[in-house]
Amino acid sequence: GWRALLLPQLNRQSLYVYGSEVAVEKECIRQLESGVFVIHPFSLMSYYIMCMMAITFLNLIGIPMEIAFLDGNSGLAWEGFNVFSDTLFLIDVALNFRMGIITEDGEEAILDIKRIRVSYLRTWFIPDVIAAFPIGYILLFAQDLQYHNDDNPSKTNKMMRILMFVRILSLIRLARVSRLVRFFNEVEKVSNANLEVVRLFFRILSLFMMIFLLCHWNGCIQYFVPMLEEFPTDCWVRKENLMNATVIVKYSWGVFRALSQMIALSYGSMDAPTYVEMWIVMVSMVSGCLMYTVLVANATAMIANVDPAAKEYKSKMSRLEHYMTFMKLPPELQLRINNYYQARYGGKWFDEKDVIDTVSSALKEQILMVMCSRLLRKVPIFQSRDENFINAVLPKLDYEVFQEGDVIVRQHVPGDRMFFIDHGQVLMETDSYERELCDGDFFGTCVLTKGKHLATVKALTDCQCFSLSCKDFRDVLEGFPDVKKD
Repeated sequence: GWRALLLPQLNRQSLYVYGSEVAVEKECIRQLESGVFVIHPFSLMSYYIMCMMAITFLNLIGIPMEIAFLDGNSGLAWEGFNVFSDTLFLIDVALNFRMGIITEDGEEAILDIKRIRVSYLRTWFIPDVIAAFPIGYILLFAQDLQYHNDDNPSKTNKMMRILMFVRILSLIRLARVSRLVRFFNEVEKVSNANLEVVRLFFRILSLFMMIFLLCHWNGCIQYFVPMLEEFPTDCWVRKENLMNATVIVKYSWGVFRALSQMIALSYGSMDAPTYVEMWIVMVSMVSGCLMYTVLVANATAMIANVDPAAKEYKSKMSRLEHYMTFMKLPPELQLRINNYYQARYGGKWFDEKDVIDTVSSALKEQILMVMCSRLLRKVPIFQSRDENFINAVLPKLDYEVFQEGDVIVRQHVPGDRMFFIDHGQVLMETDSYERELCDGDFFGTCVLTKGKHLATVKALTDCQCFSLSCKDFRDVLEGFPDVKKD
């Protein structure tokens, strides 16, 4: 029944954390056996966080707008939304005492009530309580009193001052930005290699949301401070003739001044700021510097993590350059070594052996089958052979790269390997003929019977080959008596 809403669901995140559907089912059993009301981080109930994010963002936009520009005339709809959001945040504080916690390593969820309570009290409880302070109820009650005291001017003025104080006090609800921070932190915890795009998207989204909120708040402060001074004659609002302008026009001018100060273009107008406005300008300029710092730092971090393989390649090449300089290798040799690395790795550093050794045997066979099977099938001794025999040969292949001009094998020299060309061209030379070989061709099979190479083979271009040791090939044949006999 309703308890199913509290249990972990089968989704990409839960399968990544627990590994399989069976493990997710065991997690459901573990939660049911605990016999307590706990919301699992991967349950359907946790999706209400998305609703909380939308409401939080609307609060962070609407509250400064209401205080600075609406002058208490926000309307019944906004007052109702304030009461609703205050109620929801109070409920959220209570639910967080029952919300399971994702551990730092992301391997399990904490479902113990005592540990959840202690963790929440030590981390987000105080910011959440401050953000959930029910200002909406106080404003609703104060407005009701003002309505009943309209016939008494002294009481009405007193209530107006109380309302203004309460509205300024409602700025503490901007602490709800902590809910956004917690949401993005939780997304970061459950992200993994398969969710790298999602993680990057949320990082960029959070960055732009914070920049937008900073500009928005600065724009509201630009108008709010002169309003507190009751718009003196030298304030920017009177200079721009905005006293009777619409809210949109006032807000647009406020944001324009804030952005002008944050990017250090001007004060937002031709005139110098007043004494009070000077402090606003300094706050905007400092916040703009912080915005630049955060933006550049995050952009640099994201760019650095976009292509880790290329980054690792550059690091390897840097160490190689230092090594060659230290060993005082000739410039021609250094150039050939650099060209080899470029041909071998193509600007990306991967350890093929490490990758092959860490996957399962079934995946290893499939990888090698895709890479090398077509090469083996072109060799007469491997044609029409059993699939099991081919699969036994594939793991014995070694990847090699030869540069243009390299002599791969020499005529009449004892050999121990045969070669299969993946990409590139080579020239096979004997005393009587020459022949060019390219993608898909092979050479060196004669070493199986003759024990030596019958031709000299030189690389005409950068050549990528797979080689098979004669010893490894004979070891494979021992397991296939019929093929060995043939």
